[in-house]
Amino acid sequence: MIERLRRTTLFAAYQAALALGIVTFPLALLTERAGMSLPVDTLVERLGEAHERAIDG
Repeated sequence: MIERLRRTTLFAAYQAALALGIVTFPLALLTERAGMSLPVDTLVERLGEAHERAIDG
């Protein structure tokens, strides 16, 4: 039961991170022009990997 809750929570967090990445895309383009970057890609990658590990294990 707890493992199912963990997988569901990770999936929801992953989906929220994807939505955040889509919403902040215009801001990311502006910050890239200014020489900075937003770490949304790292967040999405880490949550995706955690979700895959939860499904596999």
